[in-house]
Amino acid sequence: MKKAFAWLEGNKVEHHFHDYKKLGVPAERVESWIRQAGWEKVLNTRGQTFRGLPASRQQNISPAKAVALCVEFPSAIKRPVLECGKTLLLGFDESAYRSALK
Repeated sequence: MKKAFAWLEGNKVEHHFHDYKKLGVPAERVESWIRQAGWEKVLNTRGQTFRGLPASRQQNISPAKAVALCVEFPSAIKRPVLECGKTLLLGFDESAYRSALK
């Protein structure tokens, strides 16, 4: 998150920050992200939140189950999520930010 914020500010990209870890995220928005990028990129299965779930919740992930997990556990969403018009960027990748935002 720090690198993304620093890049956005350093490149004078106007942005709005929504802290979905504190404020939550609507299921419709997560569904949109999953339709666009796939649940495998939206749900952070390598993060501590996901790994701390019981095995039964970690198995047989479908798009609908991924949405439910992301809504219930917003910390399990890959961060940051950057929506730029029709472009969706997940995680910080400087070259992806540069090509999408310049």
